[in-house]
Amino acid sequence: MSTVARAVADAHRREWAIVLAATVRVTRDLDLAEECVQDAYADALDEWTRRGVPARPGAWLTTAARHNALDALRRAGTLRSKLHLLVESELAPDPVARDDRLRLVFLCCHPALSVEAQVALTLRLVCGVPTADIAAAFLVSETTMAARITRAKKKTAAARIPFRMPAPSDLPDRLDAALTTIHLLFTTGHTAPAGPALTRADLAEHALDLAHMLCDLMPDEREVRWLLALLLANHARRATRTDPGGRLLVLAEQDRSAWDPEAIAEAHALVPGALRGGDPGRFALQAAIAALHATAPTYAETDWTQILVLYDELMATWPSPVVALNRAVAVAMVDGPAAALAEVEALEADGRLAGYRYLPAIKADLLRRLGRAADAAAAYDRALTLSTNDAERAFRTARRTETGIGRVGDDE
Repeated sequence: MSTVARAVADAHRREWAIVLAATVRVTRDLDLAEECVQDAYADALDEWTRRGVPARPGAWLTTAARHNALDALRRAGTLRSKLHLLVESELAPDPVARDDRLRLVFLCCHPALSVEAQVALTLRLVCGVPTADIAAAFLVSETTMAARITRAKKKTAAARIPFRMPAPSDLPDRLDAALTTIHLLFTTGHTAPAGPALTRADLAEHALDLAHMLCDLMPDEREVRWLLALLLANHARRATRTDPGGRLLVLAEQDRSAWDPEAIAEAHALVPGALRGGDPGRFALQAAIAALHATAPTYAETDWTQILVLYDELMATWPSPVVALNRAVAVAMVDGPAAALAEVEALEADGRLAGYRYLPAIKADLLRRLGRAADAAAAYDRALTLSTNDAERAFRTARRTETGIGRVGDDE
């Protein structure tokens, strides 16, 4: 890849949301704004090759995309009707929304859309997450997700949803979708669905930025604070989740002395009230679980009994098959792998996690621990067919090799 191509790709990862949000200010139309931004990135490949990469790629792309938008509005004959909106956005920005990305999140999280559509649209437009990765998060095909996003954009345009922060009274109706989106964005960055690296730091950091901004905007909302605590506690481990060669390291192998103490301290300061003052929500309970992992002196000293109690509460609050699968890991640590395997097999029979790569991966690990090598090898094979992240594939391939079982068709 050339230097210019790398610069454009890096700008796409880091600047997409900012450039798109600034362009939506001009167009008041998500489809048109996205088209203008895409054209700006295409123009950058040619212009930067001829003139060199600018010192501020994001500013260059924003200017180019806004010029594209103004040209498009002129061609459509609508510039005059929207010019006052451009002036207002330049001279009198909303003092509450310091970053247009948060404004765009709430635009996409309008109650006129279904919650799934809100989350998918935000991940695609605000966060630049590929449609295939969003589809993987929702356990649907890429074609299905692309159609869902297209319908959501059309509905947003038809409803003429304004590009501004909702009134305080309207925020609660959009908050859950916004929190879910930020959490999914972080999850996508924490472990990338595909690609050569285990993580995508740009997405994880983008999610943290949005969570901090949302916490500043709504400091009295407990779930906002708890989501931020959850992200911080997990992000604190980012430097230790792979070795220098990129090999995945499980929690027991990670160097806890290299975890980010400032992130853990900030998370810990947010957590104490999580389980007081009313029934805890799903992010409060997840934050409490993450905090127990982050503050355990060693892996052996992890309070798995308390973690299992918290997972039981989380299942009562948020009965999700993914939560049930994660709970099974805690069951294995408290009651043994056989008890956990029974729960994983029940989830497998349920069918809702068909195509979810972590179900066969966890099943394989439990079977390995039980000494059932042939069954473990078969489960690892299934996990490998679903794994598109190179670091995860390498880890599971190594674990499968350790079973000593040859693949079907291999010479004995």
